[in-house]
This record gives sequence, C-alpha cells and structure tokens, in this order.
Amino acid sequence: MNEIDLRHFDLNLLVVFDVLMAERSVTRAAERLGRTQSAISHSLSRLREQFGDPLLVKGGARMQPTARALDLIEQARPMLGGIQRVLSPQHGFNPETSTRVFRLAAPDFMLTLFADLLSRFRAEAPSVAIEWTAPREPTLLDVAEGLIDLAIVPAALRWPAGVTGESVGVLAWRCFARREHPAFRDWRAATWARWPHLVVRVGDSLTSPVNVAASAAGLTRTIAGWVPNFSSVAPILARADLLATLPALAMNETVHTFGLDSREVPFPLPPLPHALVWCSGRSREPGLTWLRDHLRPIVKSKFASM
Repeated sequence: MNEIDLRHFDLNLLVVFDVLMAERSVTRAAERLGRTQSAISHSLSRLREQFGDPLLVKGGARMQPTARALDLIEQARPMLGGIQRVLSPQHGFNPETSTRVFRLAAPDFMLTLFADLLSRFRAEAPSVAIEWTAPREPTLLDVAEGLIDLAIVPAALRWPAGVTGESVGVLAWRCFARREHPAFRDWRAATWARWPHLVVRVGDSLTSPVNVAASAAGLTRTIAGWVPNFSSVAPILARADLLATLPALAMNETVHTFGLDSREVPFPLPPLPHALVWCSGRSREPGLTWLRDHLRPIVKSKFASM
C-alpha cells in the first residue's frame, strides 16, 4: 500500500467507499450519492490505487469486499461519524427527527439490553439507530477519541485520559454445566479444579478475575477450550462434560434453553463491578446525554436482576 499523505487525501473518497460497502454495487451507490456511475467507478479506482488493494471485487449479484476493505470500513465509519458530528450545527438534539447513528460497545451477553433499547427507541426516536460493537483492547481509547459513544466495561480497567463514567452495578459469578454433570454430585473446590473448563477469551486469561481468585485459593483451572464470545458457551456445555465459570448475567437467557444447571463458585470470587463510560469532552452533548439517560436505567435493571 502506498503511504498516505493526509494533506493530499480526498476524504470524500471515504464517503464513497462507505456507500459502496453498504450497497456493494457501483450503480446503486451512484444513485444514492446522486452521481454518475463513471464518477463512482473513478473514485473506486482511486481508492484501490491509494490503498493498494482491490477492496471490492465482482462476485455474483453483489460486489464482495476483501479483508482489507472490511478492516478499513470498521475504522472509517466511526471516523466519518465523528467528522459529521464536528461539522454539524451545535443545537439541541430532537429524538423525534434525528437520524443519528450511535455506537455502543458492550459484551454480547447484554444483547437483551440492546433489544430493550431498540424497542424503546422505536416509539420515541424512530429514525435513530444504534450500532452494537463488541469490546476490544482499544475500546477505551475509542471512547476517549469519540469513536464509541458509550461503552459498558469492567470498572477495574484503567481508564485513559478523556474517559469518564459511572458505576452501573456488579456481576455475580456462577459455575455452569449441563444438567446431571458428574461434578455437581460432589461440588467443592477440588471438584471445580479437577474438571476441564470452557473459557470465554476476554483480554489476558492469566489475569482474569477467576484465575486470580482460584490461585489465591490454591487452585488451578484446567482449560479445555476457549471461545470468542459468551453466546458460544451454552451450546458447547450442553454437549460436553465441561464447566464454565461466568457472570450469571451472561447465561441468564440460555440456561434453560440448553438444559444447563449452575452452582455457586466453591471459593471466594468477588463480584465484578462494571461502569458505563463515555468521552469526558462530550459529557454535555445533548444527543449523548439523551442516550445515557435512556441506557442507564436499562443497564442498572439488568445488573440488579442478578
């Protein structure tokens, strides 16, 4: 890829690229942007040359993105949203007429929260949308830079400058397995350590609260496998003699569906405090204030139910 000099890069190309990624068609992108097909094709050629990648290739009825295009759009969309916010007139936020897209980062076990939020928006803010994104290592930096509007994260994380927030509750831990799992017949700390575990890979597993607490109790967890998200756990536990030590809220919607059971953690494991965080420089922004006010009671009710 050619080195990009921002002094000479046309940001309008990213606008075209965003629409192309949404439509996967030069014709439809041209119609949406009010330009000719040849103009869009020319913009795509410039993008390909600039990034040294085909970005979108022919594949059936719709153009297919390359891996570079998928990575690029993930980074470009929040930046475009930030630029749009900066250039927009600074006036009050009207949820009835706003077409704003908010970005929210939260663990996948809080999908019911997302559903509740969308349901509430339909009546009060019919054209407002929310983009859900999974937390990742730079999430707090994304919050500080305004690329993420709100995030729900463990409160113990180190917040960088420019991030502020408030407590929303704590997550209690439980041990999960299929019903009639042999471990539950003689449930104690030694049993917990003896059976293999399934783990959701979140950050550094060696410093996870479970491993830290187990080590303090003189226990070592045998890990049989890792999965990338909480929604993957229940189907696997239903078919294998594995244990999983997770926040109770993470399994609330799937325990009965997949025939699982749970027990208290057989050693001291403190609850995990969580916080709702946002960019401190945008604390008084009307739209963000409106979103916080709607999200806060939903999040706190979810945590309080555990």
